[in-house]
Amino acid sequence: MMIDKLFCNFAAILRENSDCKHKMKRLFWAFLATMLILSACTGNRQTTEDVTADSTGVADTVVTDTLEELIAETPMPSAADELFDDFIFNFAASKTVQLQRIQFPLPVIKGETQELVQKNAWTVDHFFMQQGYYTLIFDNEKQKELCNDTSINHVVVEKIYLNKKFIRQYDFQREKGLWMLKQVRLTDIEHSPNTSFLTFYHEFASDSLFQAQSLNTTVDFVGPDPDDDFAQMQGVITPETWPAFAPELPTDMIYNIIYGNERSEGNQKVFVIRGIANGFEVELTFKLSGGKWRLMKMVT
Repeated sequence: MMIDKLFCNFAAILRENSDCKHKMKRLFWAFLATMLILSACTGNRQTTEDVTADSTGVADTVVTDTLEELIAETPMPSAADELFDDFIFNFAASKTVQLQRIQFPLPVIKGETQELVQKNAWTVDHFFMQQGYYTLIFDNEKQKELCNDTSINHVVVEKIYLNKKFIRQYDFQREKGLWMLKQVRLTDIEHSPNTSFLTFYHEFASDSLFQAQSLNTTVDFVGPDPDDDFAQMQGVITPETWPAFAPELPTDMIYNIIYGNERSEGNQKVFVIRGIANGFEVELTFKLSGGKWRLMKMVT
């Protein structure tokens, strides 16, 4: 009951502070995940040894399952359809929402072939919820503002399988104010406008030697000031000091969300890793020069 009251209080704060909705949303997920894990551990009265032995698996399962139950039992607010980011969190967490917001039979297109998936054959897809983070690829800094554009009515969520070299694209459209999944497309990475960058990124994330060779002479760095919680510090990272700053990068499968129009190949990419429940975010800016991609800037 205490968790229910805390949850309601926190939700009220979110509603009353609409101007800072996106910052508060991250705190909300962190708060909720923590409360659910604490509740599960206390309710089961596990010993310290039990919790240590299976804490990772249990925590992931408890958070995902309970979030799905919670969202499934609570009607999705109409405000969630204003911004796609708000909608996709509800969609990813709840099987009920998915069954309501998928246009069945759902076309799954691969090359010249098409399969129609019926409602009773759909398997719930939690997308990035279980891994706790997602990634984004932008052509420039300005493009990041599209995440907050309420006029966008078409979004494509991409699951990019780097090792298998193919992409699963989920095509969402907003019709009569409601976001709906209209179709799924399967395509090879070589047909993506991001082919060059994705090929480079896979090697950059997988090979530390190649990573060191792909740094600019100096990499601009912006990060939190350890002496001031409300300030940021700026500096440069050299290839020699890079190992101390290098973030852990996903190497197998990454996500991308295309807001509005299709992206171009371009000579610049902003790669963002964004945590769901912990406020973690890393932004890496790469530029293509002389046929070679190089890391130019990192913001944490």
